[in-house]
Amino acid sequence: MNDLHGEATANAPEAGVSVNGRVSADGIDRRGFLKCMAWAGTGLVWTFAGGVPTSRAFGEGARGGGGSDFSFVQISDSHIGFNKPANTDVTATLQKALAKIDAAPQTPDFLIHTGDLTHSSKPSEFDTLDQLLKSKRQVFYVPGEHDTSVDDGRIYLERYGKGTKGNGWYSFDHKGVHFVGLNNVVQLEGMGKLGQPQIDWLKDDLHGVKSSTPVVVFAHIPLWAVYPDWGWGTSDSEQAFAALKRFGSVTVLNGHIHQVMQKVEGNVKFHTAMSTAFPQPAPGAAPSPGPMKVAAERLESVLGVTDVGFVAQRRELAVVDATLSGQNAQSSGSAS
Repeated sequence: MNDLHGEATANAPEAGVSVNGRVSADGIDRRGFLKCMAWAGTGLVWTFAGGVPTSRAFGEGARGGGGSDFSFVQISDSHIGFNKPANTDVTATLQKALAKIDAAPQTPDFLIHTGDLTHSSKPSEFDTLDQLLKSKRQVFYVPGEHDTSVDDGRIYLERYGKGTKGNGWYSFDHKGVHFVGLNNVVQLEGMGKLGQPQIDWLKDDLHGVKSSTPVVVFAHIPLWAVYPDWGWGTSDSEQAFAALKRFGSVTVLNGHIHQVMQKVEGNVKFHTAMSTAFPQPAPGAAPSPGPMKVAAERLESVLGVTDVGFVAQRRELAVVDATLSGQNAQSSGSAS
């Protein structure tokens, strides 16, 4: 489980994740990693076709087109109520993120929030978030552990769980894409966990979906093993992906780790988002995870939003990570 009560003060590391396919000293196999870390700001659109990622600079026009094209925006880890030195005004940085979304050249059809809406699950924190988002287009939520740890998610489900199953999982369809929101934070056992009832529901939900349909899965904790030593992964995710194997295009969106990391594995493209509140250390770059204080002038370069566009003619998704500062920096590797 991610410990967000301590606070790291070291500067963000310059070194990133190796993509040379070797197992490093910390035991993590780097093969297949695509790295786009957010320390200096990100500005790449990742377009996935046939499992091969291509990129373009943030701000360039999207390739392809068609009347059914649409985009949506992912925001994550707002941590409303957090007020430690890593960011003493998380409400202001969320407001800036929302302003950036409003200023985008293409109006998103909806927003997805991938959890940790609040820092302490207090009603007043949820109230603040609702005030900020009430004028926005439709928002789809999944909980983070900070939204459920105090009352097992009771307040979260009362506010955002209407029409969902179990502890808040659900699916919907939008313009030819099937979306699935999962909850992997209730049964935490060091790492995230979906639990058998949710996995059974997922299999049933996907049963009637054609294999040619693009699928987007979103949950708080990464559904791939980013760094198990810190709980950055989901212990039973392989069972979920067994049900997704037959689909030609699967995109997985997560939060929790407060930085951008990407991986392509077969038909599945994994993506974790920046936080709108504070950064965390790169995997293994500190004794433990937690809020990381950076110089005030750098804070907005390590916070941001993710814009995802769907090109119907190509049946592919393009992902843009944009920092609040508007800076663009490219740092990427290729899968082996």
